[in-house]
Amino acid sequence: MPLAIGTPAPSFALPCKPGTVVDLSDWIGREKVVILFFPLAFSSVCTAEMCQFRDDWSRWEQLGCRVVGVSVDSPFVTEKFREELGLPFPILSDFNKTASAAYGVLDPDLLGLKGVSKRAAFVVGADGRVAYAWATDVPSNQVEFDAIRAAVERAG
Repeated sequence: MPLAIGTPAPSFALPCKPGTVVDLSDWIGREKVVILFFPLAFSSVCTAEMCQFRDDWSRWEQLGCRVVGVSVDSPFVTEKFREELGLPFPILSDFNKTASAAYGVLDPDLLGLKGVSKRAAFVVGADGRVAYAWATDVPSNQVEFDAIRAAVERAG
């Protein structure tokens, strides 16, 4: 079960590429953060989701929030995915599945794949608490972009 709204958001430090780590403790409790968990890089729905954020990037920048994608792919794959899509935000490797577990979105068996992140979105307010939480057991379901944007606007 995903973290509930109002829960303090767990911080985590994950590689975005080999040798480079993004530490969310630098942002959580200080800035608004959108965390997008997704099953696997280069799959069609995951690619469409990340491209939607890329294509609307100026709107996300205007909201003054940080955005990160998170998958259980290796840091080699997450960096290649980010580069090939031209994403202006980091894609983090949760290869050891600690962040997915902490946010309650680690799927033990997704279409026969063991230990993959569910598609999920969280907005963490500048107060460090979860302001929005959404997750699905159906990997083809897309995140609700307008609901995420509204949550960022409301978040403290």
